[in-house]
Amino acid sequence: MNKTTIALLILSVIIAGGLSYFQYFYKAKSKSKMTKLLAFLRFLSVFGLLLLLINPIVSRSSFETIKTPLPIVVDNSSSIIDLKANEIAKEVFTKLSSNSKLKDKFDIQSYSFDSEFQPSETFDFKGAQTNIDEVAKNLKSINKNLTFPTVLISDGNQTSGSDYVFSFDTNNKVYPLVVGDTTTYLDLKINQINVNKYAFHKNKFPVEVFLQYAGTKSVTANFAISQGNNVLIKQSVSFSPSNKSAVINVLLPADKTGLQIFNASLTSSESEKNTYNNSKKFAVEIIDQKTEVAIISAINHPDIGVLKRGIETNAQRKVTLLKPNQISDLNKYNILVIYQPNGTFKQVFDTNKNLKINTWIITGLNTDFGFLSQQQDQIDFKMSNQKEDYLTNFDSDFNLFAIDNLGFENFPPLENPFGTITPNENASTLLSSRIRNVDTEQPLLSFFDNQGKRNAYLFGENIWKWRAHSYVDKKSFEEFDVFLDKTIQFLASNDSKKSLIVNHERFYNSGDALEITAQYFNKNYEFDEKARLTIAVTNTKTKQVKRYDLLKTNNSFKVNLDGLSAGQYSFTVKELNSNASYSSTFEILDFDIEKQFVNPDLNKLKQLASQTKGAVFVPKQVDNLIKTLLENEDYKAIQKNIVKKTPLIDWVWLLVLIAITLASEWFLRKYNGLL
Repeated sequence: MNKTTIALLILSVIIAGGLSYFQYFYKAKSKSKMTKLLAFLRFLSVFGLLLLLINPIVSRSSFETIKTPLPIVVDNSSSIIDLKANEIAKEVFTKLSSNSKLKDKFDIQSYSFDSEFQPSETFDFKGAQTNIDEVAKNLKSINKNLTFPTVLISDGNQTSGSDYVFSFDTNNKVYPLVVGDTTTYLDLKINQINVNKYAFHKNKFPVEVFLQYAGTKSVTANFAISQGNNVLIKQSVSFSPSNKSAVINVLLPADKTGLQIFNASLTSSESEKNTYNNSKKFAVEIIDQKTEVAIISAINHPDIGVLKRGIETNAQRKVTLLKPNQISDLNKYNILVIYQPNGTFKQVFDTNKNLKINTWIITGLNTDFGFLSQQQDQIDFKMSNQKEDYLTNFDSDFNLFAIDNLGFENFPPLENPFGTITPNENASTLLSSRIRNVDTEQPLLSFFDNQGKRNAYLFGENIWKWRAHSYVDKKSFEEFDVFLDKTIQFLASNDSKKSLIVNHERFYNSGDALEITAQYFNKNYEFDEKARLTIAVTNTKTKQVKRYDLLKTNNSFKVNLDGLSAGQYSFTVKELNSNASYSSTFEILDFDIEKQFVNPDLNKLKQLASQTKGAVFVPKQVDNLIKTLLENEDYKAIQKNIVKKTPLIDWVWLLVLIAITLASEWFLRKYNGLL
């Protein structure tokens, strides 16, 4: 307490004592025990009230011992069972987590992981994917700014996520405890197949297959790709201890339209411990049409290359780059992307007035807005010569098609002349603009749908920066390219508006996330948040039917069908209030990625230990691991002095005491006839 508070407390004692003396002793004829008791109660009451008025801060010190965290993380994926290491993994976890000396030194944290990371002390080893990279990210977040060791009980075989060797903090030691038989067995494996989801009828499509071998002798294997009973490709491949991998590149004919299932296999006369990884199915949807997109521009700009690359990530799209004065025939194109039009585009607009090809117009600093205003009546422009940077706001109520927010608000600004952009009442705006933190209430990306004629407008150049930012943020171009593809898909379709729109893939690999999304629109074509959507999924072989409700997300309804076994399925999505329905099919390919391994990835775990200055252990060395952790002087408990400051007014018991003393004084005075 400071000097002022102490002085006030002394003054309070004097005041309380003075009032008590004046009330009960000054000129009093009797100084009985009762008088003294009443004076004492009055002193306590007055002093307590004065204390509340002064409200001094009371400090209390306590000491807390903070131990170093010791995360013990167990691989809960099904590959642990396949390697017959599930019981050993449980045993070593129990031995580590229950060790009294480790408990004294460390704050033991128990976790499990497969595709996700969660606190757990029990394990069923049924995870369909392994993501060790997720372990690193979560431990960094949970034990932020701390130095701590990690015990990783795993086989080291990762099936999803980034390379975990470089994901862990190099300042924090990782001690991998390898479970599974590390003995090298002869094993032939189809490691990966690269193939496009789509191919075009009467063409050939490329297939790239990565083969892998583990063993100590030379082996000749037979590689084949078949469809049903027909063998399409067959060739021999030689492996040896010095040649443990091979890449096969083939072209397969796209003879039949629709979803086509193929099987790649790798066999030999040698006996193998695991034959599940000797074959792998893949699927390709053969289509008989292609969307032709023309990007027309009078200038060179990075946006054009980004648009072409992003659109063509979908094999159903073909992009042609054109100059406005070099166009002979627009009739063969399904979509026109008109980039920064000016007077040289007059022939393009005049021709398209008759052809009525859906267009996407992108403006920028080189756009002639006077010319553009004359060529269309959907947007009114009042522009200046001043350049402005426009940031983005995402409209979650947009309902022309399902699209997720990619973090548009954080994207770099687009450049466009400053001015007023006014769309007519039929516009649907996905992105609106803002200047710094001020909303302009003007569109940045708008769509129009008028009796099947569809148009889109993007008001700003430098969309290439958006794609680059998306890659930096997501480590992939995929999400941004999906955004471009959905824009093109909207323009490519001339279908009339439907009340129920369902998005799904034609095939999935077992173990992959199996999600189906849907949107339902009312009679005014507004997204109906109160819709009741259900889905009935039928296995076409067993006729077993499963029913699910679709749950609402931001601007769509979604259902997760994980857990379905491999096979062909038909399904129907129905809106219960209107009975609107949509039916289709999909197929789940039999592929369990967790069954691809015959050994732990010992080399990868050794790299991880080396990268973090830890060490690798096996189950029989668990005592050595405990000894290493206990003897490491880097991990010491810290005693922390915690000072807790509490205002006196927060003391409830002081209020209770004041109430008791006042009540007692009144009762005694009443009882003794002093009132």
